[in-house]
Amino acid sequence: MIPEIREALSRSHGLVLQAPPGAGKTTRVPLALLDAPWLAGQRIVMLEPRRLAARAAARRMAASLGEEPGETVGWRIRFDSRIGPKTRIEVVTEGILARMIQDDPSLDGVGLVIFDEFHERSLFADLGLALALECRQAFRDDLKLVVMSATLDGEPVARLMGGVPVVTSQGRAYPVETRFLTRPEPRAFVDAVAGAVARALDEETGDVLVFLPGAGEIRRVEALLTEHRAARGVLIAPLYGDLAQEAQDEAIRPRGDGGRKVVLATGIAETSLTIEGVRVVVDGGRMRVARFDPGSGMTRLVTLPVSRAGAEQRRGRAGRLGPGVCYRLWSEADDRALLPWTAPEMTEADLAPLALDLAQWGVSDAASLAWLDPPPAAHLAQARELLIELGALDHASRITDHGKAMARLGLHPRLAHMVLKGRDLGLGGLAADLAALLEERDVLRMGREARDCDIRLRLDALRGQERGLAVDKGALARARQSAREARRRLGLKASEQAGDGRDAGLLLAFAYPDRIARRRPGGEARYAMTGGGGAVFASPEPLAAEEWLALAETDGDRREARIYLAAPLTLAGIEEHFDGAIRAETICRWDERDEVVQARARRVLWSLILDDKPLKSADPDALACAMAEGVRRMGLSCLPWTPDLERLCRRVAFVAGLEPEAGWPDLSAAALLAGLEEWLVPYLGGVTRRAHLARLDLGAALSGLLSWDGKKRLDDLAPTHVEVPSGSRIPIDYSGEVPVLAVRLQEMFGCAETPRIGAGKVALLLHLLSPARRPMQVTRDLASFWANAYRQVKADLKGQYPKHWWPDDPMQAEPTARTKPRK
Repeated sequence: MIPEIREALSRSHGLVLQAPPGAGKTTRVPLALLDAPWLAGQRIVMLEPRRLAARAAARRMAASLGEEPGETVGWRIRFDSRIGPKTRIEVVTEGILARMIQDDPSLDGVGLVIFDEFHERSLFADLGLALALECRQAFRDDLKLVVMSATLDGEPVARLMGGVPVVTSQGRAYPVETRFLTRPEPRAFVDAVAGAVARALDEETGDVLVFLPGAGEIRRVEALLTEHRAARGVLIAPLYGDLAQEAQDEAIRPRGDGGRKVVLATGIAETSLTIEGVRVVVDGGRMRVARFDPGSGMTRLVTLPVSRAGAEQRRGRAGRLGPGVCYRLWSEADDRALLPWTAPEMTEADLAPLALDLAQWGVSDAASLAWLDPPPAAHLAQARELLIELGALDHASRITDHGKAMARLGLHPRLAHMVLKGRDLGLGGLAADLAALLEERDVLRMGREARDCDIRLRLDALRGQERGLAVDKGALARARQSAREARRRLGLKASEQAGDGRDAGLLLAFAYPDRIARRRPGGEARYAMTGGGGAVFASPEPLAAEEWLALAETDGDRREARIYLAAPLTLAGIEEHFDGAIRAETICRWDERDEVVQARARRVLWSLILDDKPLKSADPDALACAMAEGVRRMGLSCLPWTPDLERLCRRVAFVAGLEPEAGWPDLSAAALLAGLEEWLVPYLGGVTRRAHLARLDLGAALSGLLSWDGKKRLDDLAPTHVEVPSGSRIPIDYSGEVPVLAVRLQEMFGCAETPRIGAGKVALLLHLLSPARRPMQVTRDLASFWANAYRQVKADLKGQYPKHWWPDDPMQAEPTARTKPRK
């Protein structure tokens, strides 16, 4: 493998190395390239995804040279650096590499950058590679890049890097026997893992590496194993990222007395680390990852099944030092259903740090950089909106001076903004302490269903005032170190007092302006947030009595998130420090319950109502528009319709059908509802409730849709009545497909032609009625009726109505509305 790598780099500006776990790529490749002629004494920077892996890799390389870390090989991670003047290989974590490139785009003195374990596809590994490729293109055509992975498909990465060669090594992994078990129910997961470990201790020799999703499960399995017969005399060693360094080192190094060891690890042990003595792996099959929800603007931890690639990585841990065994807590059928890869963090993460890095790099269009998976446009847009809100970017997405200061702090943009605002307000020490607490896992050990969410308790613990609370000593030590570093970067004295925590809520509000929350009315402790959605405490606690809160941590649920960390806030503080975001608005809206227009004056902070009061004098136009909305919701039936007004609408519809190009208004129910603002609002002055509609001049409102000429032409084309031969004025019914004239037969004597409307274009449909106004004949041809059907109709009517006159010749008879014609 090594000769092939050296030869490929001598003729190319980079390569992709594919090698399985245990092949030695992490520790052998950098050392083998130190004397390469093209390196010419320059440094090698190797990127490791995790701090533990970075330290372990540097130690192993230094040990192979017979040196201590900090000589030829060293590391540079957050809060810890072992670099000396002779250091040629620097093992760094991902954020460090991005900052190195930002500070020195030419990477002066660096000849090779190695991206180890690239298959993990972390956000900052993708960013680091994109920046390194641009650095090589713009400043350093001699800079060489190597991407190393155990499971990633190398061809797409090679194309991204400009067509570099792909070197594949089979390594020296030993065979591993896989034993599938039954997948446990979620509630029985911890018990099932502990049982599998006990079985492995009984059936196999050697140390056992157990994969669990998080520290909580590790602690519960540890508690079960300490009571189990099979684990007597066995060292139980937790291993996760937030563990104290001494405890991490104990988990990695061989047991000095030759006894057995069980290492309970998160995914941190999947790659890069070689844990001496391990030949058995117990894989719980789960992983915990952060998922950002753009809908809520929050990141939540979710537990997912491990991917097939991740499962193979874990399995490979058992075959690094000799033949091994892997117990999997899932079936072979489940194994076939695993997803091939874990989604890249780029597609699932909060992109605010990436957006700030891109702005600092001077990139406004992320697509201009080379990405294996580009940042999702919607996630990136939302991240930029947050940075604009925090003052880190201007509205053209260019970095501001405040944004540059935030970037120098090396904190998440929210926390960087908070500590800078805190410093300006004389609260820098308190802000540094809060940032340190929020960067680490909770320093208090409390179950999530029974915990006190007040972050001020954590501040007390940070300052040594633990008050009998259960403390995570490792997390507390790291938080104190983070606080000291934050003070140093802010230019504060390490001894500077941080106050009593009364302003903790205000500082949290600077970091999480979208999570300023106000208690909703009612008995339950439910809150509405400025960013939309709600929040609730999982169980009763003192903070639930506060009206205003700043929420630092929730579970990220979009509709109603559970609150995990918060601090009290005051309305006065909001008004003073968020005045620019508070808007005053007048609300006129329809209240469906009381069927009345409500006018209220509000002050609103983003989506959160700060106060809401009745408004005595509102804009008449706004009131009228709100009343129109009420009509729209109630339906047109709430208006004072009369038969004549209903007939008006039907007459207009009739003439519109006759003259489709004439521009007659549409008075259908749907059109009237849609156009209420146009025709009804001008007549709604003083109308603010349903009862007021009874006095509405609806006729004037509808007539207003017709011009004077239009009204005259409407009367000409679609008259309301027709005068029949008897002298009666009979109303025309426009409700059907054709206009209908319902008239008693006797009133039409002497009329030879069917009456017509629409300038003579439309014959009325005659409903000829009996004296009792019952329909006897329907016709549009009156002359044909007299000539053909009248004789039979006469015979029927004469028998039923003998007192009425039924002439033999209706054309010569006098029309009448009476029983018999006048003498």
